[in-house]
Amino acid sequence: QVQLVESGGGLVQPGGSLRLSCAASSSIFRFKNMGWYRQAPGKQRELVATITPSGTRTNYGDSVKGRFTISRDNAKNTGYLQMYSLKPEDTAVYYCNVGGVTSGYWGQGTQVTVSS
Repeated sequence: QVQLVESGGGLVQPGGSLRLSCAASSSIFRFKNMGWYRQAPGKQRELVATITPSGTRTNYGDSVKGRFTISRDNAKNTGYLQMYSLKPEDTAVYYCNVGGVTSGYWGQGTQVTVSS
């Protein structure tokens, strides 16, 4: 069992930045793909970004390409999502996933609200 704890969410003005963190309780983290997903009220969960275990390959949802950066520090069993140029439509609960959406592990989510 792997526990994931997200942090770093909050309220930010449009155009601002936030950095989310996802701390894993087990070193199995370093052998698994990691991803960030988000879900806004009334909408389906959507992919934000994924990263391979070594960190050499990343993938981004179309709506965040060029604005968000996913990274990981396997020595700390922690993943990150750096978000720039935030827009109101980025408002959602952001979830960390390790090991895939079907059979992997999920965090409890962290709220990101972009509003003036």
